[in-house]
Amino acid sequence: MRFGFIGSYGTPEQQVRLARECEEHGWDGFFTWDGVSLAEEGFDAAPTWDPFGLLAAAAVVTERITLGAMVFALPRHRPWELAQRALTVDHLSGGRLVLPVGVGVPTDRAFTSVPGQPTALRDRARLLDEVLAWLERSWTGESFAHEGELLRTGDFHFPKPPVNGRIPVWPVAVWDAERPPRRSLDRALRWDGIVPQVRGESPEDAEAGPDDVRRLVDWIAERRGPDAGPFDVVFQGRLDADPQTAAGQARAAADAGATWWLESWWDPATVTHEWLLERVRQGPPRV
Repeated sequence: MRFGFIGSYGTPEQQVRLARECEEHGWDGFFTWDGVSLAEEGFDAAPTWDPFGLLAAAAVVTERITLGAMVFALPRHRPWELAQRALTVDHLSGGRLVLPVGVGVPTDRAFTSVPGQPTALRDRARLLDEVLAWLERSWTGESFAHEGELLRTGDFHFPKPPVNGRIPVWPVAVWDAERPPRRSLDRALRWDGIVPQVRGESPEDAEAGPDDVRRLVDWIAERRGPDAGPFDVVFQGRLDADPQTAAGQARAAADAGATWWLESWWDPATVTHEWLLERVRQGPPRV
């Protein structure tokens, strides 16, 4: 299992420094986040930054670690601009970009304050699929047009494909062992990984635990078959300050089948850049 760290707060300069410190202290990935103007207490006072701008800068000061954002809200991105930005970071980093993707949060004014933006969950999910289909066509190196239900464009041509032919995509999907939501789960199965969530009232409540991940991994294995290629399962959590306890947390996630642990701290009342930097310098646990 690999370990990534989410830079939840800080100036652009501090975020880039955090990415460099992640590489220096043994982490396997640095992730920022994708939001514009959040109408949510605590988050509405924090500045937001363009994730691709931050990741481009992080690509320049690192050589090894994976780069991404938790998560890219694809339905509010213009796909042609998204394709260009992703391709730029992919080449700048030597193919180290991954794309965790989702429908976006309904509290972002980039949805609610812009006429014509989809706000209903069903519409955002449909547009997510169309943007992903458009993005994949952009990686072929061939000219293409798109005629979808919600997205229509004429000819585009991106002659340079991603460094590794494609950029890994990790869709967010809700997991419920009793009633698996097939639309979001089937979307993840079509791509390269999954960011699982469970039903909950808060972001922390929605984080899948080891038991959830174990059942999800079994469900995925049955449907992908024994000859399927690599598939990432992303576990979001918060490691304990005690190294032995943290190692136990990581082992539980790895034993459940998670391939990534993403260190995820979001409380705007307590989390600062300095605090995040201190956590990064502790390094990931030894498992």
